[in-house]
Amino acid sequence: MLNYLWFFFAALFEIAGCYGFWLWLRQGKSALWVIPALISLTLFALLLTRVEAAYAGRAYAAYGGIYIVTSIAWLTVVERARPLTSDWLGLAFCVIGATIILLGPRGTVS
Repeated sequence: MLNYLWFFFAALFEIAGCYGFWLWLRQGKSALWVIPALISLTLFALLLTRVEAAYAGRAYAAYGGIYIVTSIAWLTVVERARPLTSDWLGLAFCVIGATIILLGPRGTVS
């Protein structure tokens, strides 16, 4: 369960960091938004390394599902947009996939 917490906080910082660039480049806000964006993206990378997984690729794949959940939450809370039914359905599939990847059986690879 701790992995999900690391994934959530990593996703929050990744989205916030990318959103800083979005504000600057797409919304015409000050270029100073890049400073907190870069700090946030650095924290994202550091937090993602806290996940208990033998391989980075597997951790990143599982993280993708949690990233989508957090993105839909961001859409709702920060951007104040209502998620569509297809957003919720896609989110459910992603969480199931992330859980299968993260908790699935681990054999040795030869």
